[in-house]
Amino acid sequence: MDTGKYIESGILEDYCLGLLSEEEEAYLIQMTMLYPEIKAELTAVETAMEKMANLNAVEPSPLVKQKVLRALGFDDSGLNIDDLPVISGAGDPAPWLSLFSHLMPDEPSEDFTSYMIRDDGQVRQMLVTSKTNVPEEEHGDFLESFFILKGRCKCTIGDNFYALGAGDFIEIPLNVKHDIKLVTPHVTAVLQYRFV
Repeated sequence: MDTGKYIESGILEDYCLGLLSEEEEAYLIQMTMLYPEIKAELTAVETAMEKMANLNAVEPSPLVKQKVLRALGFDDSGLNIDDLPVISGAGDPAPWLSLFSHLMPDEPSEDFTSYMIRDDGQVRQMLVTSKTNVPEEEHGDFLESFFILKGRCKCTIGDNFYALGAGDFIEIPLNVKHDIKLVTPHVTAVLQYRFV
C-alpha cells in the first residue's frame, strides 16, 4: 500500500469530520493498526483540528447554551428550587418548565391550580395553571407580576392592553385595575408578588 498517497487523499480529515461511512471508518482504523505512519498522521490531524476549533471557539450566550444542552439531553435548567430568582423581565420559560414539569399536566382537569414555589416574606411565587379568566382586580400591598410559561392571554392594565405568550413578563403597578382573559384553553405562569 502507498501510505503517502492514502494520507494525502483527505480521508484522515474526512474521518475527523465524521464524513466517512461505517465501512470506511472501519477500514481506516484497520490501516492505523497496520501502518504506524498512518496512525501518527491521524493523530497529527486530530490535534490540528482540535487546536483550530479551540482558536475559533466562542462561548454561547447562556440562553443558547441552555437550549443546546437541553437538545442534547442534559437537564441543566440553571434554576435551584431552593433559591429561585426574582423574575424581572421576559425570558426563556424552558428552565422553569423543566424544573416544574411534574406539576404541570398537559391537560389540566381543574379550572385553577396553584403551587407555592417561593415565599420568603418579601417575594412570593406560585406556579399557576388556569382554565378561566381572571376578573378585574387591583392590589395596594404587593406588586403583582406574571411570567408566562405556556399558553397565551390578554391582559388589560388600566387603559393599556397587552397580548402575552410563553416567555413574556408583565408587572402590574400598585392600585391599578387589571384583568386577564385567556386566548388558549389554559395558561401556565409564575405568579409573583413582591411585597411593599
